[in-house]
Amino acid sequence: MEGETSAVNIVETPKERKGKAPLLAAPPGGSSSSKAVPVVVKPAATKGGYRRGLAVFDVVLRIAGVATALGAAIAMGSTDQTLPFFTQFFQFKASYDDLPAFTFFLIANAITASYLALTIPISIVCILRPKATKPRVILMFFDSVMVALTTSAAGGAASIVYLAHNGNSDANWPAICQQFNDFCQKISGAVVASFLSVVILMALVVLSAFSL
Repeated sequence: MEGETSAVNIVETPKERKGKAPLLAAPPGGSSSSKAVPVVVKPAATKGGYRRGLAVFDVVLRIAGVATALGAAIAMGSTDQTLPFFTQFFQFKASYDDLPAFTFFLIANAITASYLALTIPISIVCILRPKATKPRVILMFFDSVMVALTTSAAGGAASIVYLAHNGNSDANWPAICQQFNDFCQKISGAVVASFLSVVILMALVVLSAFSL
């Protein structure tokens, strides 16, 4: 008949309903005609920016460490002073290679400067990939080795510098810095620069630990 309508109910099977979930959450106690409220889920904050900033500071410290370690090696390697007076059998001269401690100091700081220069590209990789942990672990391990090497070299040279300035009356070692003034100034500056390298290396180890 005209004017009559018929409603057909279509029932979904459990397989058809499987995997479907409402995208909008309806407010509690509301009717079906109420507007649904969208639920916004914010993504979890990442530490990429924080680690990238530490990696940039790491590169800056490595460049500074190259400058201090290389400066210490050059200053020690150029220490050579000859007094203007001499005798028939003796010539008064002071050089870094007269003492094994200064020779070791020169080699250790040259190794440290070369190491820091070679690890700058690895530190740049940490800037490009701030979430990478393997490069950080490698840098932290070798930085710790360089701390031990540079500290031992600087400490041994510092003891010789102290004797050169003050001498040792018990061992009958006179102070020589009054005669070899330029020599003592250079070796003292080299030791100070080497201890600055130690501080920079320790800061690099701390940065790598915080970045993991």
